[in-house]
Amino acid sequence: MLLGRLDRYGWQPHLACTGGQLATDAAAMGIPYHLMAMPRLRRSSRFVRDLWGEARGLAALANQLEVEALYANTVRAAVYTSLASRISKRPFIWHMRDFWLSENKPARTWLDSIGKRFLIAASTAVVANSHAVAAKLPRSPAVNVVMNGIDLKMFRDESVGESFRADHAIPENALIVSTVGRLRPWKGQDRFLRIASNVRSSQPDAYFVIAGGSPFSVDDDYQPMLKRLAANLGLQDHVRFTGQLDDVRALLAATDIFIHAGDPEPFGLVNVEAMAMGLPVVAFAHGALPEIVVDGVTGILTPAIDESAMTRAVLRLIADPELRLRMGQTAKRLAVERFSIERTTGEINQLLQRYLGDRE
Repeated sequence: MLLGRLDRYGWQPHLACTGGQLATDAAAMGIPYHLMAMPRLRRSSRFVRDLWGEARGLAALANQLEVEALYANTVRAAVYTSLASRISKRPFIWHMRDFWLSENKPARTWLDSIGKRFLIAASTAVVANSHAVAAKLPRSPAVNVVMNGIDLKMFRDESVGESFRADHAIPENALIVSTVGRLRPWKGQDRFLRIASNVRSSQPDAYFVIAGGSPFSVDDDYQPMLKRLAANLGLQDHVRFTGQLDDVRALLAATDIFIHAGDPEPFGLVNVEAMAMGLPVVAFAHGALPEIVVDGVTGILTPAIDESAMTRAVLRLIADPELRLRMGQTAKRLAVERFSIERTTGEINQLLQRYLGDRE
């Protein structure tokens, strides 16, 4: 989405990727793409060979295209690109969207810090997608914060949720509390279920929806465990597991209250999507969530990992429909003001001009 909205009078983007849906989307936007292997960098005898070989290939592509700069949008890409920029002697911009260089907090945080220092030293500019992410990076004048954005036009039609209840056997007038995210322990779906059980003790007619799957083919016991937990809590008739949804708008349009009960998020885009659909968001006050949810205005922030506090917040919103409506309407306005994709790409365009020179 970001590449497709860059100022084409100033920049002609090219995409180096491993193929798949990303390449298909780039082609649909008229963006030239170039297939690169870029294998996962693991500790093995092939590490140096993979890194050096792919970095040389990326540098050769950059020289062939005479690009102005190399821009890495993931940690893996940043490792290859940092070396390719040295080989090709071209500026490198690193867009960091996570707290750590690995998916989860590493056992050796000092090693993570060394890796970040290396990448920052190799970068002309660093973009962090939240102040929470920037705080996990070594201090550097090269670090800039540009918040993620969404295409707000996609969230204007609330009628898309009309069929969701029927499709998932939820009564027409039942109140729905939902959460969205990959089915991973750090996303907090188990907490969501315990909160749902507590809420249902006072609100027996409420329904709860967990949307998400395992798009990266992680095969573990987490999803079966969630279904066992729902049964053990007596929720099996009032919880719906939708699996992975390519489009969450129908769910959000049918939802009354959105919950984020996970560990600290580097951003949490689905919370912005919920706000854009006019929903109050209940979330823990950690990670980047306080940068998105305005406590008492667009939703309720509760102490981190306090399931009892989150239960009370949900029950407060259930008991006060006017408060839900007011927070949801304010959330929608704030999403327009702060989280549009136009604003995000405008800030990226300005950053590119500042570090690489004006192309107009």
